[in-house]
Order: sequence, then structure tokens, then C-alpha cells
Amino acid sequence: MTHHNGQKRYNGNEGLAMLDKMPLGELMAMAHEVRSAKIPGNQVSFVYDTNPNYTNICVSSCAFCAFYRKPGDPKGYTLSPEALADKVKKAADQGATTVLLQGGHNPEIKLKNWIAYIKAIQGKCPGVHIHPFSPAEYFFMAQNEKIPLKRLLKEIFDLGIDTIPGGGAEILTENVRRQIANKKATAHQWLKVCEIAHETGFRTTATMMFGHVETNADIIEHLLCLRDLQDRTRGFYSFIPWSFKPGNSRLAKKISQSAHPARYVRIIALARLLLDNFDHIQSSWFSESVPAGQLGLLAGADDFGGVLVEENVLQEAGHDRATTFENVLTIIRRAGFQPVLRDSHYKPIQTFPGPEPLGIGMI
Repeated sequence: MTHHNGQKRYNGNEGLAMLDKMPLGELMAMAHEVRSAKIPGNQVSFVYDTNPNYTNICVSSCAFCAFYRKPGDPKGYTLSPEALADKVKKAADQGATTVLLQGGHNPEIKLKNWIAYIKAIQGKCPGVHIHPFSPAEYFFMAQNEKIPLKRLLKEIFDLGIDTIPGGGAEILTENVRRQIANKKATAHQWLKVCEIAHETGFRTTATMMFGHVETNADIIEHLLCLRDLQDRTRGFYSFIPWSFKPGNSRLAKKISQSAHPARYVRIIALARLLLDNFDHIQSSWFSESVPAGQLGLLAGADDFGGVLVEENVLQEAGHDRATTFENVLTIIRRAGFQPVLRDSHYKPIQTFPGPEPLGIGMI
């Protein structure tokens, strides 16, 4: 069956066969062909952003997370709106155009605090796009404040916020969530937040964290859940997978090794083929490694994530990567693509020179 944009629509069994059995080179080539038909030229976008966390206090106790602290922990913190705005200002002065704002499920933080954070950043950094609060955080806040999700989302939307980062999805099957995130929004609830957000006018991203207790069938189900919702709402901008980093988390006792980079590349390619209604697939030098990130660009991805000014969650898990703006340009060019700085709506801000053509003397 073909999809409305001419791309073939694969079913779950075909997806499973690609994930299980198809030679990686063949899968990459198929995905790259689809990507090339969808994205003009050989451009790869990236965003200059910062990821400060407004709190690390969280009652969800997810097994994969090394970042959270329980209420009352001396290492727990909650930033004031001023302190958060100062961090964002510092990043904006270095060139960041977007702030991705997330925290723990902290029962002490109310809707009025969220609003204060947003207003403080808007006041101090009017040019910065605020990209706050994952679907899981929205679900928690609605429960905590005892207000309908629809009303909560509308309140934030009315502040001029129109995008939501797709964190907290982990794997969207109840079996996996019970094992690794049993106190967090269920798969159904996570998808529901996205659906209401899309109806409200938000555009969101969708993530997946693999390489722990999930099966191949769970990965396929996750992708098909996203595809079904996208068919209905068209509200997702991009899909962003990353591998579980055992680091200092509780889950590390069961799973001591990160997924192989080849697995990451395979999932990027699979996502490009199965998610025929998503425009953007992100490959990240940051969550994996530079070579894995570059291979992802040759396996169907067209976005390279962010140049991060500040990031804490992966750092706490013992996964620390620092890079510069210039590095990212070089990494994208060396993979054979032309770098384009974008905003959170995937609109180009600045296009940079493409890769050097290979001269005979260089081969």
C-alpha cells in the first residue's frame, strides 16, 4: 500500500523483519532514498539550544534515571525563575536560540511556578524560543493541580508557547513502562497529552529510549503508535531515538552495556521507513557518538539535534559530551551534507557552505 505522499506504507510485520533480519547496509540505503525524496538537496539541520533543568526533585523514581533526587535529598534543588532566566540569558549570549526546559515530577512545583519560569525567560531573553515541559510533565502537573489536561495546555499555549519536547516516551508499551517507569504517565496517557496538545495548536517532537528491557516488537509498537497519532493530528515535527545509558542508574544493575551503535543506526533507518508521515528524523552526535550520529545521517536522518550549551541528565549518567558550534558544522560536512541552523519549528535560520568536493588528490 502506498501512502498519500507516494512513500510505501509498511506494516508491523514488515517493520519487524527490517529490524530483525535485513542487512544494515540495505536498510540504510532504502531509508536514505526515502529521506532524499523528502528533504531538499543534501541539507542537515541542527538547533543551537540549552537544556537547563529547573528542578531535579522527582517522585517518579524511574529505574533508568541517574539525574533525579527524591524530595528531602540534600542534593535536590529547585531553581528560582530569576536563576533559570539567568542561565538561559548566558546561553543566549553564546548564540542559543532555543531553551528546552524540563525538570522532575516535583509535587512542590505548581502551575504558577511554570508560568513564572516562562515569564522570567520571556522578560530576560525575549528572542529565545521556549520549548518547555514534556508530555509526562504535563500529565503529572494536571494531576497535581487537579485540572483537566486541556485547560492546562491552553494556559501554557496562551503564554505564547507553541512547541513541546517529546521526552518521557521511553518505550510506548505498558509492559516496558511497568518495568522501568511505573510511576510515570502510561503509554496511553503520554499519547493523549500529545493528542490534546496538537489539537490545542502545539507542535511536538516524539522520542524513544531503547536498549534496556524492550523487545523488537515493543519498538515496532512504539513507532506504529506514533504513526497512528500523526495520521490523526499531523502535530509531530520529528522523531528522536536514543539509547539507554546505564551509568549510575538502578537499571544498570540489570543492563550494564549501552546498545551497539549499529543498533542505533538501524533504528534511525527503520524509523524513516515506518514513520512515513514524519518529516524529520533526528540523528544525534550528542546522545550516541560522532560516528554513530554521522552514520544516522546516511541512514535516513535529516536533523542533527542541538549544539548544547547546558545539559545535565545524561551527564549525571556518566555520559558527557561537549562540543562547539564549529564542531557540529564540521561533523555534518564530513558526513557529506550541508549544515543548516534551524529554529524549533524546523525553519532555517542560516545556511552554511556545504561539504568540500573531494578532489582527486584527496582520495
